[in-house]
Amino acid sequence: MKRAVIVGVYGHVPDYVLTNKELEQLVATSDQWITTRTGIQERRILKEANAATSSMAIKAVEGLLQKTATDPTDIDLLVCATITPDVVTPATANIIAHAVGATNAFSYDLQAACSGFLYALDAAAQYIVTGRVKKAIVVGADKMSAITNYSDRATCILFGDGAGAVLVTARDEAEGHGIVDTLCKADGAGQDLLYVQAGGSRCPASYETVRAQAHYIYQQGQSVFKVAVTFMAQSVLEIMKRNELTAEAIAYLVPHQANKRILQLVAERTMIPMEKVMLNVHKFGNTTAATIPLCLWDYEQNLKKGDKLVLTTFGGGFTWGAMYMIWGYDAASQ
Repeated sequence: MKRAVIVGVYGHVPDYVLTNKELEQLVATSDQWITTRTGIQERRILKEANAATSSMAIKAVEGLLQKTATDPTDIDLLVCATITPDVVTPATANIIAHAVGATNAFSYDLQAACSGFLYALDAAAQYIVTGRVKKAIVVGADKMSAITNYSDRATCILFGDGAGAVLVTARDEAEGHGIVDTLCKADGAGQDLLYVQAGGSRCPASYETVRAQAHYIYQQGQSVFKVAVTFMAQSVLEIMKRNELTAEAIAYLVPHQANKRILQLVAERTMIPMEKVMLNVHKFGNTTAATIPLCLWDYEQNLKKGDKLVLTTFGGGFTWGAMYMIWGYDAASQ
């Protein structure tokens, strides 16, 4: 039997830092208000002219290929999780694959909001374990500044831009590493609580939709907060139960970085201490599909071969889930 295992991770964030102090000049807010309610102190914003989600993703994938000494022509599959594609078509994954020279890969986008990276990693793992592909790259990337209304205090304080990518390959299950179990969930009943109203086939772009600011992301913050805590905690507990995992056995919980208070409550409900929770929301904000790979990139030097990780996420739709993996390498070996 085979398992899909991450053998490398790399991230990219833009140079421009949007601080809470700068947001104070845009909307009625304060650094203290933002930090207290979200834990976010700054976020990165892609400012360059004509730069898009693929601009960041390409840099993340190029860094990953170089770091792992991987020939891009050896990549069989590239999946990009994003809700901010460069264009409606072609897929941003196609643009990335072409730019990095992954000429033998088939590629596609996956849209599951903030859960996109976990969904995409699970999809790539199925191709790996069945032998359909040998090497896959999974990218989580979003230019959230493109759909953020910087006059809306409820959302503009939350989001940042970034990209993270992982290289996935197969190993024998007997080696004891790789993705062990995944739980993916969805419930369309939450579609009106976190969404972008216009730009799709139901409400195509028009002068009226632009004037109504209908192309920006909208959310009912309190409702989303409560559901996110509940579903993330439940999915972590279910994964732990299915795999007989104790909090003591888990090296790190790797959660979607939406809000520090959400992460604290999830940790509390799952009995996992905060020192075991990967946290970088304070410096990157919510980068949607990029948060989990950016966490892995940020904490990579702390990870050891054999560490047990639980990933968890929640996103618009609603989508949510958890994944249990055993880390496959020591960062010092790369």
